[in-house]
Amino acid sequence: MKKNFEEFKKYIIGKRVGVVGIGVSNIPLINFLLELGAVVTAFDKKTIEELGDVGTDFVNKGVKLELGENYLDSLTGFDVVFKTPSMRIDSEALIRVKNEGAYITSEMEEFVRYTKGKVYGVTGSDGKTTTTTIISKLLEEQGYKTWVGGNIGTPLFSQIESIKEEDKVVLELSSFQLMTMTQEIDVAVCTNLSPNHLDMHKDMQEYIDAKKNIFLYQNSNGILVLNRENEITYEFKKEAKGNVKLFSSKREIEGGAYFKEGILYLEGKEVCKKSDIVIKGMHNVENYLAAFLAVKEDVSIESMKKVAETFEGVEHRCEFIRELDGVKYYNDSIASSPTRTLAGLKAFDEKVILIAGGYDKHIPFEPLAYEGYPYIKELILLGATKDKIREVFDKLYKEQEIKINIKTVETMEDAVKEARSVARSGDIVTLSPACASFDMYPNFMIRGNTFKTIVNAL
Repeated sequence: MKKNFEEFKKYIIGKRVGVVGIGVSNIPLINFLLELGAVVTAFDKKTIEELGDVGTDFVNKGVKLELGENYLDSLTGFDVVFKTPSMRIDSEALIRVKNEGAYITSEMEEFVRYTKGKVYGVTGSDGKTTTTTIISKLLEEQGYKTWVGGNIGTPLFSQIESIKEEDKVVLELSSFQLMTMTQEIDVAVCTNLSPNHLDMHKDMQEYIDAKKNIFLYQNSNGILVLNRENEITYEFKKEAKGNVKLFSSKREIEGGAYFKEGILYLEGKEVCKKSDIVIKGMHNVENYLAAFLAVKEDVSIESMKKVAETFEGVEHRCEFIRELDGVKYYNDSIASSPTRTLAGLKAFDEKVILIAGGYDKHIPFEPLAYEGYPYIKELILLGATKDKIREVFDKLYKEQEIKINIKTVETMEDAVKEARSVARSGDIVTLSPACASFDMYPNFMIRGNTFKTIVNAL
């Protein structure tokens, strides 16, 4: 049962509230808390100069700022603390303030607790953003007012009073957002799970346990959509409290969604042909199957078919940039894990010139080499993981005598230059890094946009 937001409004007036992180989602949160009458202190590693106009604006509105290297030392004496998603709940500062009696929460937890709209939550190691976007497009096509948030879209908590009961809310939820989630999500989707974010999580089990929170608080009316072909997600059905719906790209599923002989089916009914889907690749077939199951109570087969045959995909996901001298360039900067890069490689009908490498999330690169080599014509490596990735390809050569030509470079400009020099008419060049961006770029979008700018300038 959803709580009434009036309760929160009454509760928060005059409360001492600490907000950790002055980022994209917390800026509107801070402004909203001020409107509701809270006394707000905002914490961030950045300096006042780095915050620029945002910092000045907050100071003028009466927000106290705790900034710089030791910014969390002052996280004490609060009634409520909103943490940033990537902040571990067992961090020293949060344990201290919790022991003082503070209520620890996050923008996303409070949003799910109080929103009136039906919530569709999507998580997984790969395919989250595309599946979230497809679900939102399906609901919009059917005529619903649809709100998209979580990891993508806009921060929604500050807009909560505009969301009506008949509206639909689609959230992309990361393991960080789910670690502390104890709220009921009406329709939960788990696309797949493989090792990821092991730089932040203690181990793989903690990562899996975080993901489970998307469905563990459902009631018997909840719907849980799972990938039948992923061992980890398939096991989730044993702990589900609601109705489990399975999708598969490899077998017929009675009462589920499946792909067979070039056609996508939902509960035995044909929805569309794979060849008619605009976004290519078997991973996108799976994304559609998951989305169809998620919205089947709210969206017609006709609307599903229309979206599949018209939706052109999300920026930075196997995104076509341009063709030059017969060479096609693609931006798949979202691919921040080996499994996501593999899915992107398999979407093409031929071997590609692959640009990869980046920040080290401490996940194994063996799948990229041992499963990826049939799809790679040339490999260009950059970033913090370039030597680590080269090592697994060297290992592949020693063990199986399978050799891939590898070049290592220092910058994205060098990578594009190298790709252009080895490419021949008819080739495909794709940036699909298999790593996060943080060694060189603030996020995958800036990495992708940098790549596009360089390619478009050739």
